[in-house]
Amino acid sequence: MNHDRPLFAPTRRTRRTVLLGLAALGTASAAYAVRKPLMMSAPRCMAGRWHGCFDTFNGVVLMTLVALPLAGLVVWALARRRRAAGVASAWRMSLAEVGMVHGTVPFVWLTMMPGAGAGTVPGRMSLVPLRDLVTMGSLGIVGNLLVFASLGFFAPMRCAALASVPRILALGAGCSVLVETAQYALRLDRVSSVDDVLVNAAGAALAALASRRWWCTSAPASADRPRPAPVPAG
Repeated sequence: MNHDRPLFAPTRRTRRTVLLGLAALGTASAAYAVRKPLMMSAPRCMAGRWHGCFDTFNGVVLMTLVALPLAGLVVWALARRRRAAGVASAWRMSLAEVGMVHGTVPFVWLTMMPGAGAGTVPGRMSLVPLRDLVTMGSLGIVGNLLVFASLGFFAPMRCAALASVPRILALGAGCSVLVETAQYALRLDRVSSVDDVLVNAAGAALAALASRRWWCTSAPASADRPRPAPVPAG
């Protein structure tokens, strides 16, 4: 009898189940903590009304949480299809793709919401680094850190070419520049600030570090990819 062998070695499925359970518990806890403001938008959202739901912070957050089961179903369907095709890391790839979209689109939507003077006031820019950072407040800083956090967390898990903190930092900064440019060009009554770009990029990089152990280290092999014909001997 080998006494050095551990009594219980958790399988990959067990670890996946535990992680999904912890994620569900964390999401449920966060939803419970902010249930009162979210429920204010629930009647309008459930009725399909645009005003009061999709043009408010509470409404967007509520619909993002409501769509979580659908996102999980999409992950399952994509992973099942990939496993049937013999694709390696089917679950990781599917989770990364859905996670990037589901975790990024709502935050970008919130940053693109027009202010009261949208369309009438000219675009405003703030190009002095760190000047706006001191006036953001803790809530503003956390919000900006989260804008591209899902992109930074899941992109290296999906694409080996992005499995690098500097590349994720550049990706977050580039996406943030596009958002800030759109805010200015569309005259959304928002300030396009360089500090937003810095904090958005930092959030993406920090999230990438959190997922480092699951990064994709090589291009995924696909069963659909043509294989070279064997060379006859002699």
